[in-house]
Amino acid sequence: MKKNNHDDFDGFMINILFDEDGDYLAHLVELPNVSAFGAMPSEALSELKTAWELMKECYQADGEPLPQPPPRKDYEGLINVPVDAQLYHALADEAAKSGISLYALVAQKLAKPLTTAHSSSLFQED
Repeated sequence: MKKNNHDDFDGFMINILFDEDGDYLAHLVELPNVSAFGAMPSEALSELKTAWELMKECYQADGEPLPQPPPRKDYEGLINVPVDAQLYHALADEAAKSGISLYALVAQKLAKPLTTAHSSSLFQED
């Protein structure tokens, strides 16, 4: 990924989901009402950036303080999990289409709250 998206979103976490209508929904995890759609993950992310900038303008126009993201602990570590070839290729393809590394995609999926389990994803339970 070219740039840390947290910089574009002032430290808020981003979630990108594939919805049942075939679109991608991007939203700020801690502010789920700040969201945007796109035909591709990159388009949804670009639209989300615009939505967040407009939301910040509204806060400023109303004289309200901007919401602050929760503090993040800097945990980092390697997790080596064997997966079958079909899952590996599906994840690698999704990462390439999203314009992110395979490791970033898996980390994003692992960080996804359980409340989004209804979304269409490789990790969705039937």
